[in-house]
Amino acid sequence: MSSAPVLGTVGRVANRGAITVSVILSVVMQALDTTIANVALPYIQGSVSASADQINWVLTSYITAAAIMTPPSGYLAARFGRKRILLISIVGFVAASVLCGLAESLVQIVGFRLLQGFFGAALVPLSQSILLDIYSAEERGSAMALFGVSVMVGPVLGPVIGGWLTDNISWRWVFYINLGIGAVAFAGVSAFVTETRADARTRLDWLGFGALSVAIASLQIFLDRGEQLDWFSSGEIMIEALVAASAFYVFLAHSFTGDKPFVNPRLFLDRNFTLGMVFIFIVGITYLASMALMTPFLQTLMGYPVVTAGLVMGPRGIGTMACMFAVGKLIGRVETRWLLLTGLGLTAWAMFDMTGWTRDVSETRIVVTGFVQGAGLGFLFVPLSVVTFATLPAASRGDATGLYNLSRNIGSSVGISMVTALLAENVQVNHAEIAAYVTPFNPALRTPAMEQWMNPFSAAGRAPLDAMITSQATMIGYMDDFKLLMLTCLAVMPLVFLLRRSTDPVTVDHSAVME
Repeated sequence: MSSAPVLGTVGRVANRGAITVSVILSVVMQALDTTIANVALPYIQGSVSASADQINWVLTSYITAAAIMTPPSGYLAARFGRKRILLISIVGFVAASVLCGLAESLVQIVGFRLLQGFFGAALVPLSQSILLDIYSAEERGSAMALFGVSVMVGPVLGPVIGGWLTDNISWRWVFYINLGIGAVAFAGVSAFVTETRADARTRLDWLGFGALSVAIASLQIFLDRGEQLDWFSSGEIMIEALVAASAFYVFLAHSFTGDKPFVNPRLFLDRNFTLGMVFIFIVGITYLASMALMTPFLQTLMGYPVVTAGLVMGPRGIGTMACMFAVGKLIGRVETRWLLLTGLGLTAWAMFDMTGWTRDVSETRIVVTGFVQGAGLGFLFVPLSVVTFATLPAASRGDATGLYNLSRNIGSSVGISMVTALLAENVQVNHAEIAAYVTPFNPALRTPAMEQWMNPFSAAGRAPLDAMITSQATMIGYMDDFKLLMLTCLAVMPLVFLLRRSTDPVTVDHSAVME
């Protein structure tokens, strides 16, 4: 097997356009699945007989599996060859997608989404490394801009395409669509991409990787099932918490004592990197968690058709894409910390506006608020990448990038589980508090309209009254979640001023931004 093109010969790579299209398609396929299933969740929920909190496992299982498998993707490519691993990832991702479409139970679809995440984790970093190899140093800026657009196109089009497919064909086609994209990507990679030389001497710290994987998986199961099983009153939850804590302890102990640990703890001595890990964790929480909340809010509570829900959610991605391009030109001219504060401020404002929503909120307001939230994310992604890696030695940036994206994925999965659990709990609490006012002594219940249609003292009246109370309790539950996300953004804003400035020329680490 021949080695990858070296820097001095990248200008003579044959079929560079075909290679670019092929790897970009694999990226679009993976990026599309981060949001395309969101608007279909209520339909999937009905098909597999899942509860409101259980159906979010379809999202968190995918993100968690991708988080676990992203860091070792570099090892697998070096050990077995980059092209081989990319082809296996494409085939595995497409096969898992088809199985998701065929799933008949919650267990099946969650299991197949796990497979999707495992195989899809390597698609973005390996595709990006191929593009970096086939373009010269002077051309890489344009290549990475194209790469960035391909990553952002998925989240932008996901809700719209997913809504249309669900409404006109079936929710299963949000997964079947990967079959066509994957087939073209596989054919292109097979025909045009050159294999790299496999190195059998490459080693992975299996103990560190295994301990971290067990810790992440146990934590996610703990968060996903905690609300359903009443947290620590359940023996299962206590076991999962114990396993997560024990595995994380083993990981930390090994990282500080091992010769070549999976994660180099010295990275965290760099203040900017440590703060960047915190910030990207919060970004993961606020963006995807709010997206997970919006789907049931729009379709279940507001009664939006699935296509309409997809259309009003789409502008979030448009705001992100537009501001990412604008911020790219501002870096180096505007202090990075001010860009980060702008991003956090826009995100916090969007969440604040959501706390004032009612069932009468207009589509225009939802679109504008979503666009502002997406713009906030656009102001955060690129500057955060720059400042996080600016003070790290170049030799450490590869490992740091893997950790950075791991933190974002964990934040996303933890955030979705957290807001879903809080929503379920708050709806129950709010329902009980509102129902406490349903008494014979409440004058509001003695009006002619209430006595005729919602009389709490008759069986016919209690059903619509309870439905109204549940609707109000649910609305307040969403407001509480949005308020929590707003406070989370505000809480980390002061940390921006702890970031140090780099004395080196400003460069953007696209791998950190896009993976």
